Amino acid sequence: MRNIRSSRANFPHAFTSRSVAIFTSTMMFVPFALHGCQTSAGDVEPHHQIAPAATLPQDIETKLCEVGWRERVGDRLGLWVSVERQQLIGIKGRRVKFVYPCSTGEKGTGNQENSFKTPLGWHAIDERIGDGMPKGAVFVSREYQNYNWTPANDTEKDLVLTRIMWLRGLERGINRGPGIDSHDRYIYIHGTPEEDKIGTPASHGCVRLKNDDVIKVFDATRSGTRVLITEW
Repeated sequence: MRNIRSSRANFPHAFTSRSVAIFTSTMMFVPFALHGCQTSAGDVEPHHQIAPAATLPQDIETKLCEVGWRERVGDRLGLWVSVERQQLIGIKGRRVKFVYPCSTGEKGTGNQENSFKTPLGWHAIDERIGDGMPKGAVFVSREYQNYNWTPANDTEKDLVLTRIMWLRGLERGINRGPGIDSHDRYIYIHGTPEEDKIGTPASHGCVRLKNDDVIKVFDATRSGTRVLITEW
């Protein structure tokens, strides 16, 4: 049988019970740091690429936690619209499910009625319109017009195409209430004929997607899906 006393003698004298305690407490802290909500992220690193099927970069996960992602979304699918990145990102748990280029307000961000700006903050998808309609379906006041846009039909009109996800603001005084209400402002996620402008701020306040992409987002979401719109 191995001599336990002689084995203990091989440890350095500095490895005392106090050292063990420090080492143990440090190891216990690591999982909390990795989960991202315990420390401030500061500014989100704009050069971090976000790829489908990847884990969220740590600074982005932390920033999302700081604005209430876990409380509002949990492990369900949520949508994050980044104005800086001009991307709509689907996130479930800590995984990126999809990333699509988008187009937010040409005039920037803001919540005022008739400002043609994209509102910030927490929203939920409310009405969903266009299920089963063909790609390029044209809607006016959310009613299908019985014709479909194609790239051959060049137009300068701000057409609402293919699918509509009508957003309802969840934060009173920010995107909900008189004069600033996202739902009353008809803020949608929708398809557009100006697909060549996707990836740049070019909308009248809505979140535009390419027509193929808006079908995919529509099919992945439901009424009640949370949507966070941020400057970063």
